[in-house]
Amino acid sequence: MNQLQRLPGSNMAWRSCSVLLRLTREEVSRTGVRGGSRWPHSFQQRCGFKKATRKPEPKKVEEELHSTHSESSEAAHRRTSTPSWEPQAPPSPPRAFSGLVRPFLFTVGFTGCSFGSAAIWQYESLKSRVQSYFDEVRADWLERVRPQKQGDIRKEINQWWNSLSEGQRTVSGIIAVNALVFCCWRVPSLQRVMIKYFTANPASKALCSPMLLSTFSHFSLFHMAANMYVLWSFSTSAVSMLGREQFVAVYLSAGVVSSFVSYVCKMATGRFGPSLGASGAIMTILAAVCTKMPEAKLAIIFLPMFTFTASNALKAIVAMDTAGLVLGWKFFDHAAHLGGALFGIWYILYGHELIWKNREPFVKIWHDLRTRGGPGRGGGGGGGGGAV
Repeated sequence: MNQLQRLPGSNMAWRSCSVLLRLTREEVSRTGVRGGSRWPHSFQQRCGFKKATRKPEPKKVEEELHSTHSESSEAAHRRTSTPSWEPQAPPSPPRAFSGLVRPFLFTVGFTGCSFGSAAIWQYESLKSRVQSYFDEVRADWLERVRPQKQGDIRKEINQWWNSLSEGQRTVSGIIAVNALVFCCWRVPSLQRVMIKYFTANPASKALCSPMLLSTFSHFSLFHMAANMYVLWSFSTSAVSMLGREQFVAVYLSAGVVSSFVSYVCKMATGRFGPSLGASGAIMTILAAVCTKMPEAKLAIIFLPMFTFTASNALKAIVAMDTAGLVLGWKFFDHAAHLGGALFGIWYILYGHELIWKNREPFVKIWHDLRTRGGPGRGGGGGGGGGAV
């Protein structure tokens, strides 16, 4: 031991050797019991040091071998009968469901605020629609009067933007936010912030804000591209079915609801880990479209020759995510997928009537607050139109 203390770095080597000794104690004891009097060669290599071999004196060889063999057998017997080290499971985060109270309140509050804001947004859009009409007429007149420029990039961008459907224009902002967050993942100085606030984990200190922010977070380019492609594909049908304002409210609420379902399942099963991605919210949009139009024909991008109905696709997705949740598959967050799909089905069957159709009292309150400043600010009706 004195020799080891004088060697540079010997303390660290001795501590690592003692850890390996405890880890391989059972293996060493079996070796000693079988009659081997020396430590296994592999164990000596892991320690990082061993005594230099020297030639024993001929007269003392038998005595040393006999004494070493007896000591090894006694030590092996003691280690086998009373092991001093037992493997312990790593400590897991607390599984108290009381920790889900704040996320639940956040889910309910954020969902209510999303639909309330969407109702106000639709009200303001209807008020400004007449003025927008006159602005468009004036813009068309100026376009005819002004000389046309060849190769005007701004004009080409405007033509491309106007060629998009209302749904595609709506999700373009969502796609842009996802791309921005994806670029932030590539900044090394932001890694700690991204992990804390842009991944949803019930074991984290930040519980509520990641439920929303993780919906716009993708670390893998393929993951983001696949999600945004599905969102782009269903955007036209979803926005024409729900309206722009209601679509945004459903999408944002779905991201928070799917994250909360993921929290609950992780707490119940003890399988903690961070989750990120827009899959939960996109599953809500997909399920809503498939529930509203069950006979619509769908196809896979790489296999366009195989088509199937939207109802069959929804059943297959729900069945796969249910199996993944029960069997503990870890490649996807199946709980978030399943929660998003169930939320989309519920909203089309019941939520639309329960939430969106009952927005009129809230819009009337906003209208009264909006026009309280005087008759000059009056005008505009309630929040009707534009949605199913």
